[in-house]
Amino acid sequence: MVAEKVFTQLRRGTLEFCVLALLQGEPRYGFELVKALGEVDGLVTTEGTIYPLLARLRREGLVETSWRESESGPPRRYYKSTAEGSQALAAFTADWQRFCASVDAILESGRRG
Repeated sequence: MVAEKVFTQLRRGTLEFCVLALLQGEPRYGFELVKALGEVDGLVTTEGTIYPLLARLRREGLVETSWRESESGPPRRYYKSTAEGSQALAAFTADWQRFCASVDAILESGRRG
């Protein structure tokens, strides 16, 4: 139970950077992000989580949006990382790699004894 709570907190803290990583290439619409995250173990999320997150990232200038016509319904809002979003992702990635290496080292030393 404790591990599940910790994992939930880790997911909350990293989700925005996972979204920014997915938005580095081609622009994507919200439900497409939900599907992409759902294909990764541990990152399953809902539209109720993604759309408020995307709105916040947009307000903070980390993503930009555009509307595109859809072949299967109303126009869709597409999201793409801005230069500021790419910089934030790069900074997080460097911090994350250091953090993971530190935690891994401590966990490994605990196993040895």
